[in-house]
Amino acid sequence: MPAISIQSLSKVYPSRGNARAVHALDDVSFDIGHGEFFGLLGPNGAGKTTLISILAGLAHATSGTIKVHGLDVHADYVQARRHLGIVPQELVFDPFFTVREALRFQSGYFGIYNNGAWIDELLHGLGLADKATSNMRQLSGGMKRRVLVGLALVHRPPVIVLDEPTAGVDVELRQTLWRFVADLNKQGHTVLLTTHYLEEAEALCSRIAMLKQGRLLALEKTSTLLSNATANVLHFKTDDLLPPTLAAQARVTGRMVELPAQTPEDIERHLAVLREAGVRVEDLEIRKADLEDVFINLMQGQKLEAPAVAA
Repeated sequence: MPAISIQSLSKVYPSRGNARAVHALDDVSFDIGHGEFFGLLGPNGAGKTTLISILAGLAHATSGTIKVHGLDVHADYVQARRHLGIVPQELVFDPFFTVREALRFQSGYFGIYNNGAWIDELLHGLGLADKATSNMRQLSGGMKRRVLVGLALVHRPPVIVLDEPTAGVDVELRQTLWRFVADLNKQGHTVLLTTHYLEEAEALCSRIAMLKQGRLLALEKTSTLLSNATANVLHFKTDDLLPPTLAAQARVTGRMVELPAQTPEDIERHLAVLREAGVRVEDLEIRKADLEDVFINLMQGQKLEAPAVAA
């Protein structure tokens, strides 16, 4: 029995007026194993938040099922929800309580009392010990997000769902959060992560699913996705316009340019074209392709060297 089982899941928002029906999820199926650190990636509007809303019982699927530890999230909502700790994307909090009070009340919602020792551990692990008596309104955005993680974990759920947990969080807070979540994962907790920080997914997730327009594009081990990607990327900065032959395949962000290069010969050809066009380059380097390269290629409809979707 997997920790999370998603089978033939579809969600259709019906047409209204002149607006067409929206297929937020289209026949999505995959399982997440116990103790797995699993990444769910996709651009805005891909269906990630819809899937998590159905998983949390906040929305109903048009068809298909989601089960958590064998419990249907619709038919067995209460029991399934006890197995889940969900950190939402939005900053939602009660402004009238201190941090410790918020955690105590959240424990009570799950029928858990005398939970002080675990609350103290959460406060320490999330770097909130010195904020325990602070009112939630007094916290910074990053600290509020830490509290949301604590609220999701206060009932010790075996499955942790993190929906963009580090959005707007500075580097120090982000590292503290990932250390704590990684330790929980090592203790056997299953983690489902959605994030736009692809370097986080690459570092943390053992397996990844990628969605686009509600459909599953890739489902594979992170290492396999990376091994099937373009071997190298030529990375440099320039203020000059690229010649058309390179511009068509380049990824440009401001002054930064990245060109795919399968072989050393590709690198030589790229550099020769740049020299002939008189393009002045700075900070030239060759790096291995990363998860961002894989993600962008898939979103642009390019195929990897090997099939991306595993049965």
